Amino acid sequence: MVLLEFSMAPSGKGISLSPFVARSLDIIDKSGLPYQLTPMGTILEGEWDAVMAVVTACYQAMAVDCERIGVNIKIDARSGAGGRLKSKVESVQKKVGRKLST
Repeated sequence: MVLLEFSMAPSGKGISLSPFVARSLDIIDKSGLPYQLTPMGTILEGEWDAVMAVVTACYQAMAVDCERIGVNIKIDARSGAGGRLKSKVESVQKKVGRKLST
C-alpha cells in the first residue's frame, strides 16, 4: 500500500493556478482512491500502479495546454492494509492526547 503526496503546477500561467489544480482534483476525485486535499498538495492512498496512474492522468490533462509543469512527489510505501491516510494522523493525535488541526 502506498501513500503518495504530490503537487503539480504549470509555469507561466499567472498568479492563480486554481483552475489547473481543479482540473487535477476532478481526476483524483473520479479515481475512487482515498485522498486528502491540503493547501500545498494532495495525498493519495492505494496500490503503486493505481496512484501512479492518477498522477500520470493529472500530468497528461495539464500538459494539454501547459508547456512547463513542476511536479513534487513524496511516497511512503509499506506492505499491509490500507487506511493509513487516517490512521497515521489518529496515532499522532492519540500520543498528543488531543485532536489536532488537519
